[in-house]
Amino acid sequence: METQHFSYDNKIVKYFAYATILWGVVGMLVGLLAALQLAFPVFNFNLAYTTFGRIRPIHTNAVIFAFVGNGIFTAVYYSLQRLLKARMFSDKLSWVHFWGWQAIIVSAAVTFVLGITTSKEYAELEWPIDIAITIIWVVFGWNMFGTILKRRADHLYVAIWFYIATFVTVAVLHIGNSIEIPYSWLQSYPVYAGVQDALVQWWYGHNAVAFFLTTPYLGLMYYFLPKAANRPVYSYRLSIIHFWALVFLYIWAGPHHLLYTALPDWAQSLGVVFSIMLIAPSWGGMFNGLLTLRGAWDKVRDSATLKFMVVAVTCYGMSTFEGPMMSLKWVNSLTHYTDWNIAHVHIGAMGWNGFLTFGMLYYLFPKMWKTKLYSEKLANAHFWIGTLGIIFYALPLYWGAIVQTLMWKEFTPDGLLAYPNFLETITQILPMYHVRVLGGVFYFVGLFLMVYNLLKTAASGKCADNEEASAPALVTSPKRAKGEGWHRWLERRPVQFMVLATVAILIGGAFEVIPTYLVKSNIPTIESVKPYTPLELEGRDIYIREGCNTCHTQMIRPFRSETERYGDYSKAGELVYNHPHLWGSKRTGPDLARSGVPGGKMYKTNVWHFNHLLDPQKMNKQSIMPAYPWLIKDQLKTSNTGAKIRAMTSLGVPYPEGYDQIANDDLKKQADEIAADLKKNGVEVASEKEIIAVIAYLQRLGRDISVKE
Repeated sequence: METQHFSYDNKIVKYFAYATILWGVVGMLVGLLAALQLAFPVFNFNLAYTTFGRIRPIHTNAVIFAFVGNGIFTAVYYSLQRLLKARMFSDKLSWVHFWGWQAIIVSAAVTFVLGITTSKEYAELEWPIDIAITIIWVVFGWNMFGTILKRRADHLYVAIWFYIATFVTVAVLHIGNSIEIPYSWLQSYPVYAGVQDALVQWWYGHNAVAFFLTTPYLGLMYYFLPKAANRPVYSYRLSIIHFWALVFLYIWAGPHHLLYTALPDWAQSLGVVFSIMLIAPSWGGMFNGLLTLRGAWDKVRDSATLKFMVVAVTCYGMSTFEGPMMSLKWVNSLTHYTDWNIAHVHIGAMGWNGFLTFGMLYYLFPKMWKTKLYSEKLANAHFWIGTLGIIFYALPLYWGAIVQTLMWKEFTPDGLLAYPNFLETITQILPMYHVRVLGGVFYFVGLFLMVYNLLKTAASGKCADNEEASAPALVTSPKRAKGEGWHRWLERRPVQFMVLATVAILIGGAFEVIPTYLVKSNIPTIESVKPYTPLELEGRDIYIREGCNTCHTQMIRPFRSETERYGDYSKAGELVYNHPHLWGSKRTGPDLARSGVPGGKMYKTNVWHFNHLLDPQKMNKQSIMPAYPWLIKDQLKTSNTGAKIRAMTSLGVPYPEGYDQIANDDLKKQADEIAADLKKNGVEVASEKEIIAVIAYLQRLGRDISVKE
């Protein structure tokens, strides 16, 4: 058989690797700033562009899509070429992908700083950037499948299965969750509202974790761990079970983020059942990775690369056990809305994604630059400092979460809340936030050791941008050979493999999402619920811009401790005009779902809201909320109010015909009333200021349904 000569494109791998390092530093530095802001509010700097609400999505998106995203592409572009014995399908597509992805990252950071956000967790980017992501993702898939089709290797190795599942599922999730109605060149409203929006968002959000932070990294594990250990994967059969069970089951688990909410019980139950089932394939993957090291554990002692990979796989096992446990309703009632969620997420991000990325980079740089790692001692120091960072980051948050939930739920012998003031629970866990900062510093210092080590490694060698290689041409038959297993045959048929993987992930999503649209009883109508007034709508958009929903939930669960603290529990029907939903994932401040009910448990006057937004620490020294002085200074922009009303009307919100033409008249009238009330209570502020709109929104919350106090 004739041998064909070709070259691997190492230059694109090198650029993605450098981008991974750069964005890792940026993303983790911003994360450290966010942790400092929660421990010491002064680090918000009293600037609109640096408050926690705007910094937090920069951190999450930089770590997920910039650091981990570039790490994925580094791994794919390196391993895919070698597994398929072929250069990437198109060098031009590779570079369009690289520069397009970096441009998306930069545009995301700029828009978040400016407060341009959809507020949907892990999907905060607005519609123009969503379209750019779709185009670049198609470029990536086109290049990947073009390479697969021109391969010189007969069978697709297990890592490639996970790359294929990542591509098709992320495409489905991104498009499904990003259907929006623009009202300006940069901003939009999602087509989904309330319960439907929450379900679609967590169908996306949970599976963004599954198919962006997990499946591609499992592909990375299946390639780089055996390579670094010089051992074959422990079990081919286990990898088949692991893959298909994971891609089918994972897609069903999203509703476990919405337990005890206004989501219908049947959807919650589906999320719980499939979350528990997920333990089996997840741990199957963990065991397959760790057992690959049988007979090679002596190498782990000497190799920092393997140390990082072993701890990464162990953290994957911890996270994928903890997640299903947190989906049990009785556990969820204790952990949800607490810092337990933050600790859980960071075990995955810092341990699984971070450490596996570090291990991959320590493996790749000596290989590609044809040299030795500059310093194994520095790499080992990075490992131990990084491990300490994870421990000091996560353990205080777990402990703080236990303190939070016990204080929230404690009653006196007289049947009253033991800690009626939410701020008391924050005061008690502040020391945990201080230790969390220390953990972040450790992790960040370790990252800098790696940057120095890898740059010195690269300087001591030379990377061959085009690495010469050779392999015989592929000769394959579409027919299943005698005695060939069905999966071995499928591994030779990439198109059929992709179609089957797509079907597997579509089933769960369809079963969950479609009934909330077709079965009206899922979201019963409440006649007293009315659309937001123009001023309230503008205030809601400012609330979203400032990221207030990051710390304040708007979903009261049917627990005695919550109804006693906040008021009547939330109903599905009262949320039907909320584009997007603002249920939240974490309570760093109290729930605001009933904050506008006169005489209610959370009700505050207009002047209280004004003073609280101007200077929270003046209201209470223990508060960790940022101040928002610019809301008092900045003029409320009403040029888009009519467009917003038209967009909402197109989504089924029942504004009167032609209301967009007179909406600003009503806005002005309501703003004047609030300004007059503030003046009566000693506060002079013009009715055209942004703070008036925010107060109007906060005073509307919970008023649509009667509440018995």
